[in-house]
Amino acid sequence: MTETLIVDGYNIIYAWPELEKLIESGMDHARSKLISILADYAALAGQRVILVFDAHHMKNTAGSTEAIDGIEVVFTQAGETADALIERLAGCLTERCKVYVATSDQAEQAIVFGRGAYRLTPGELREQVRLTKKESERFYGQATPADGYLENRLVSNVRSRLEKLRRQK
Repeated sequence: MTETLIVDGYNIIYAWPELEKLIESGMDHARSKLISILADYAALAGQRVILVFDAHHMKNTAGSTEAIDGIEVVFTQAGETADALIERLAGCLTERCKVYVATSDQAEQAIVFGRGAYRLTPGELREQVRLTKKESERFYGQATPADGYLENRLVSNVRSRLEKLRRQK
């Protein structure tokens, strides 16, 4: 069964200290950083990620959805809150896959839990992102690119015989 993570964007930005600091230099910067973090996480964890933002913070984006670096970034329609959209998505998607919703809003957590989704607090999501990154660094950080070359995995006497054959031609 596939997994989908729905993230309340502004809720997470204000809950994570490293993102909250970026708000001073502009909300665009904080949004971009969150998108980057979640795109990396989605690729490593193999989860579908839907990042939801309230459109009232952005001009000319109301009701838009776009794929950015492998995640879906959704801006609500005018007059619709991120909470309402997240509740609707959670209700629809739980029939097809396992759904997690990341938000610190306790009322929102109770509603999505009632619709069959699992909830994640911002701290739990942050820890999952950290652990996934750490695990990938451990797994992928061990090998150098040349380790994948066939010639580097051959026994030395086989390598020398093949080299002789190559030079004879």
